[in-house]
Amino acid sequence: MTSNIRKTQNAFLAFSLAGVLLSLPQISLAAGRPSGVAAQAQEDTEAANRLNKKQFKDVKVSVENGIATLTGTVDLFEYKVDAEKAIHKVKGIEAVRNHIQVVGPTVPDSELTEKLAKKISWDRVGYPGETAFNAITLNVQNGVVTLGGHARFDWDRDSAVSIASSYPGVKEVVDEVEVDPVSPFDDQTRMAVARAVYGNSVLNKYAIDPAKPIRISVQNGHVELYGVVDSETDKNIAFMQANSVPGVFSVKNYLQVANQNQTGESKHVTNP
Repeated sequence: MTSNIRKTQNAFLAFSLAGVLLSLPQISLAAGRPSGVAAQAQEDTEAANRLNKKQFKDVKVSVENGIATLTGTVDLFEYKVDAEKAIHKVKGIEAVRNHIQVVGPTVPDSELTEKLAKKISWDRVGYPGETAFNAITLNVQNGVVTLGGHARFDWDRDSAVSIASSYPGVKEVVDEVEVDPVSPFDDQTRMAVARAVYGNSVLNKYAIDPAKPIRISVQNGHVELYGVVDSETDKNIAFMQANSVPGVFSVKNYLQVANQNQTGESKHVTNP
């Protein structure tokens, strides 16, 4: 009798356990479907909320498989960049395709060059020890601004990029600015070259206008001079003064002479 009861109990337990096991996959799958749909909906909602600002009023976003696609128009290039940054913050977004078009005013390249050159050349004035060490170049073609040359610090480069990105008429900004290496030796060389150049009785006039100094870039002991000077004589003196500093390995003289056509490696520098 006892044996029959135990058999009945064991059968009942086995039947109950089998029922539980069979139900688990169904429960798991049922929970899985809504979570995937819910996650997609959450990404769409959060992405749309990130763009709920006046500057993004004509921007649309769609999300599929973790990839967000941005379309529409903005007035400034910086808004295009900001929209992408905002979407990258959405949880679950792995990549962003930015197809936003900048449709602000059309400004002639010559005007953009003139205005941006002035703004960037004055940008770091007032920050001791920086202005003379930023040699940022500027080129504009069809509204596309390419920034090159050298910056003393990361924030000097970032500031120049920000100025160009926020200027009406700029369709795109290409950042090719090199930040000079961080080195105590280069810091000493940089200051020694500045003293040698600006301490010269012929060249100290270039320290009067802080937006138009002789720009000095130092990379691992190699010196490059940029800017605009009044004469060929001033250009040559600057070269000799820089070359006379102990520890300088080489000097490249990219100084331009005012009102002269430039050839060779010289570039348009941000001095107006």
